[in-house]
Amino acid sequence: MNFLRNKIFGIISEEADSLGARAFVIGGYVRDSLLGRESKDIDIVVEGSGIELAERVAAKLQVNLTVFKSFGTAMLKSGKMEVEFVGARRESYRAESRKPIVEDGSLEDDQKRRDFTINALAFSLQKDDFGKLVDPFTGVSDLQAGLIRTPLDPDTTYTDDPLRMIRAIRFATQLSFTIVDESLESIRRNRERIKILSKERITDELNKIMLSPKPSVGFYLLDQTGLLELILPQLVKLKGVESVEGRGHKENFSHTLQVLDNLAVKSDNLWLRWGALLHDIAKPATKSYEPGVGWTFHGHDYLGGKMVAGIFRQLKLPLNEKMKYVQKMVQLHLRPIALVQEEVTDSAVRRLLFDAGDDIEDLMMLCEADITSKNDKIVKRHKNNFELVRQKLIEVEEKDAVRNFQNPITGEIIMERYGLSPCKEIGIIKEYIKNAILDGRIGNNIEEASALMEERARELGLIKE
Repeated sequence: MNFLRNKIFGIISEEADSLGARAFVIGGYVRDSLLGRESKDIDIVVEGSGIELAERVAAKLQVNLTVFKSFGTAMLKSGKMEVEFVGARRESYRAESRKPIVEDGSLEDDQKRRDFTINALAFSLQKDDFGKLVDPFTGVSDLQAGLIRTPLDPDTTYTDDPLRMIRAIRFATQLSFTIVDESLESIRRNRERIKILSKERITDELNKIMLSPKPSVGFYLLDQTGLLELILPQLVKLKGVESVEGRGHKENFSHTLQVLDNLAVKSDNLWLRWGALLHDIAKPATKSYEPGVGWTFHGHDYLGGKMVAGIFRQLKLPLNEKMKYVQKMVQLHLRPIALVQEEVTDSAVRRLLFDAGDDIEDLMMLCEADITSKNDKIVKRHKNNFELVRQKLIEVEEKDAVRNFQNPITGEIIMERYGLSPCKEIGIIKEYIKNAILDGRIGNNIEEASALMEERARELGLIKE
């Protein structure tokens, strides 16, 4: 069989035979092979000791083996493939935990404990029926129909391990499959069970949804099942339209997901996608109706940037440069739009380049993704305006080099020139020179900056006449 043409499958088959054990390829590799998708992760289930078989295969291939005795699993790498061995098992669960009580079992037992029918498929590695597909739950039919279905009663599957509810949505999003109605209803019924999961496990699945070709599918399903309210309630608050005097605002939940999808076409940068998901997150908190003006969301960019840290802590996302990058995208997402709507001055462009730095192209992608009007003329006009802004960015950067701005005047220069110890006047002078360069009053060079330093120092009384 073509799916098993790699030599490692033959070696596993031979070593299993010599051990008197039965071995099968199971799960994602089988599913992806049948879907015509590349898969480098191979799961081998063994009716016997998975570790013992793994040790023999590793010795034959002369590769290192990592053994996890407490889990009864072992892993080796062969070329680009990562192969995990585990003994076939049956599982039972306690209500307060997703960690199962595990016993030795058969292939059938192992397939029953799988999350979905499409992940319960197995290829035999026995010599007498090598490559035979073992499909006790009509997984192939579900693959062909594009359905996500549990092998057992969905309430049992999801109650036993509630992470499977989010995995169902993740697979539906990644594969463009449909979750069957009884499974979707079960997720709604059992949604509170996700409270026993660690935030890290939930967020890992959330990131996989974010990286899908059309991530909005997953977020609509999370909302439809009530899971989103438990995972990211701030996003749910974007839903709905309020009207005053017959005037309503944009429906910000669907708008946000459209922006995310628009961006997904352009970039696979996970953190830029998080920027898209959170770019309007503060709109509910800043929403106000002004008679004669309409609905406003003043400061939602600034407040949204401040909310990012709390959301990242809540989801156990990294609180490092990745978080700061998302904050920057959220806080700056209106700036290029403001340039589109006004006359583009060199000063405004310099300040945008200074604040965005090397992330300016990502910011422009986010802003273009933020155009969600259904009016083709409006979309075309905005995109044309953004092209003008891009051209202006290039021109100003070539002329003034402010993308990675370094003030020509350092604190050390000021202290040495005027015999100062660290004090507030140093910061005042540096800020004054920075603003003068960004406003275009002087060039970004040491000569003009030094002259301005002298002028400001005199005003601050640092130069004795």
